[in-house]
Amino acid sequence: MDKASLADALGSPAVFGQSQFALVRGNAFEARVKADGGAELLRLVHEKLDRGAEPPAGAHVPDLSATGPEGRAARTSLALREATGTPGTWTLLDHPMLALDVAGSPAFLEPDAVVVHPDGSWTVVEIKSFPMLDGSADPAKVGAAARQAAVYVLALERVAARLDPAPRVRHRVLLVCPKDFSNLPASSAVDVRKQRAVTERQLARLTRIEDIADALPEGVCFSPELPAEELATAVEAVPATYAPDCLSACELAFHCRARSREAGAVTSLGRPVRAELGGLSTVEEVLAAARGEAGDPDDPAVAALRRAAQLRAEALASAGTGTSGVAGCR
Repeated sequence: MDKASLADALGSPAVFGQSQFALVRGNAFEARVKADGGAELLRLVHEKLDRGAEPPAGAHVPDLSATGPEGRAARTSLALREATGTPGTWTLLDHPMLALDVAGSPAFLEPDAVVVHPDGSWTVVEIKSFPMLDGSADPAKVGAAARQAAVYVLALERVAARLDPAPRVRHRVLLVCPKDFSNLPASSAVDVRKQRAVTERQLARLTRIEDIADALPEGVCFSPELPAEELATAVEAVPATYAPDCLSACELAFHCRARSREAGAVTSLGRPVRAELGGLSTVEEVLAAARGEAGDPDDPAVAALRRAAQLRAEALASAGTGTSGVAGCR
């Protein structure tokens, strides 16, 4: 389904994406990196990842255009097969299309580039617009780029497994960023083995889509054309646990946040808070436990809440009498 359209129909539109300025700047930088048949990009790949290979004097850049994502994914697989079967040459795939099974449904992925080395191995290239200052970039942004590249590596491994012999998919990807505050490219090799392993475990644990569908009421439909009330009922048939980090990952996050707040769910305060509260799942239960009206006194979470409530009451009482000169500061 188109979750963005679904969120609009529910009256909770998602706010995603970079600013127009950032998009234009990022596209201009990527075009510069890939100019002249990817000469600069291939030079960086050779310098950072494959110094033992023959320096790239040029590269084959196959046409990957096709109809629809399925057609582009098939064309990418064919181009990778052809490039791997031509040893001794460099091949640059510009915006290839890869398919990865996610819980029983194909997800189509588009890396910035994939390079086929002269030895037939494959490397993922990620081009980002955040700067690399004095040879290093923001660790949080590099980590996000590594997680993204790890998904591409997994998808490439699925393609490689269908070839005989299977080519090697390198687990060191090339991250290309602007150097300092210029538009000149700088690069770094990033090992994504850890991120790849984590992603593979997460994919293996996902509930398959057919299992989710089997648990839904008969005839449920998520068409944005449905009346808002009927659509909301259909969406609520799928269990969801909102947390603040959903805001950066899901188009339905604002809808789920509103429902979570209406229900008083403590997960709306964040997963760390939820983990500290044990079996207390709603704000009302937490307040009742803190007041001594509910909860097992031997429960560490309940005991901590009651102690916190006692300290708060003592602090307010002290402030109310002007002790320590804080009464006028409230």
